[in-house]
Amino acid sequence: MKKSLGPQTLVYPTPVFVVGTYDKAGKPNAMTAAWGGICCSQPPCVAVSIRKATYTHGNIIARRAFTISIPSEGRVKEADHLGLVSGRSVDKFAEAKLTPERGDLVDAPYVKEFPLVLECRLTQTIELGMHTQFVGEILDVKAEEAVLDGKGLVDIKKVEPLVFAPDTQCYYGIGRFLGKAFSIGKTL
Repeated sequence: MKKSLGPQTLVYPTPVFVVGTYDKAGKPNAMTAAWGGICCSQPPCVAVSIRKATYTHGNIIARRAFTISIPSEGRVKEADHLGLVSGRSVDKFAEAKLTPERGDLVDAPYVKEFPLVLECRLTQTIELGMHTQFVGEILDVKAEEAVLDGKGLVDIKKVEPLVFAPDTQCYYGIGRFLGKAFSIGKTL
């Protein structure tokens, strides 16, 4: 028997995204966000939901672009810090000792030190209540060579992405390999 926990923001796993934007003056900003994920295959799109009160919200509206940088386990402190302070009052990149790198295809910065980056052009804005969901078409994915396997594919074990537990507000790494998708189920 399952116990009802009531309505809450609880899904596992929840990603740890760092959303990069420029403000009106061109200052780079980054914020940690967990409400997001891939939302379309063709064209490739990612969605991230952000509260209207954040500095990033206004930046995305103004520039119509954002990046998603995926931090690795070794950068958990920096990723967390980007979600603790507002870009309105501080230079988050400087405080976290991270480097803003200008996107090649969009008007938004990404975090140079994080191994995986998505450059996104804003395509849809959906008002949901406390949050606005921003849908971005992924124009490019950039990966550090060190996180690629022998076939040129991203190796999740090398990226060491973070996941977030919304109910306990804790960060975790990924687990062990269990099986190949679209294949292991054929053994039933």
